[in-house]
Amino acid sequence: MKIGIIGSGAVAQTLGSGFIKHGYEVILGTRSPEKLNSWKEKNGAKASVSSFADAAKNGEIIVLAVHGASAENALQLAGAHNLKGKTILDAANPISDKPPVNGVLNFFTDRNGSLMEDLQSMFPESNFVKAFNSVGAPNMVNPDYNGIKPTMFIAGNNASAKKQAEEILDKFGWETEDMGGAEAARAIEPLCMLWCIPGFSKNQWTHAFKLLKR
Repeated sequence: MKIGIIGSGAVAQTLGSGFIKHGYEVILGTRSPEKLNSWKEKNGAKASVSSFADAAKNGEIIVLAVHGASAENALQLAGAHNLKGKTILDAANPISDKPPVNGVLNFFTDRNGSLMEDLQSMFPESNFVKAFNSVGAPNMVNPDYNGIKPTMFIAGNNASAKKQAEEILDKFGWETEDMGGAEAARAIEPLCMLWCIPGFSKNQWTHAFKLLKR
């Protein structure tokens, strides 16, 4: 299976390498292919670098890994026709340009909406699934917490797309917790805020969330 990744930063490169590690082919979509030569060389024959549109066209599953403020434009460049009917794993967070306040990020969305809901409305023929937005890039793939699987919260309107997300997360060493429809992204996206507070205040960036049940 081919994975098309829209984005070329740390999250995109980490996830891209993770998919290749688990046997997938990856097309990393970027505006600046020349900046990713080392990533491509490092990851071998299953790694390629191209445009957003080519990644979206040829990827069977899409990963959105850009800054939240750039998400709409990146998807427009990818092309709605190339994204039609496809699962889009949405790792973007709606972080504004305003600086954190006592370690708390500012979002450009409000509490009664989410970035993913906006994107789903703009691209109604695609199937967005919120995932990978509540942990740092170094721990996105097969995180090591002394044998304890951390929890990745997901949300989306399409059951088949969420099943695909769960299969990937299982390979990547995560326990998946499906929180329901796209509206649940209103609660999942702010986990990024909570995750970042120990980082900004204590320089702790290696933690992850775990949902305990009994």
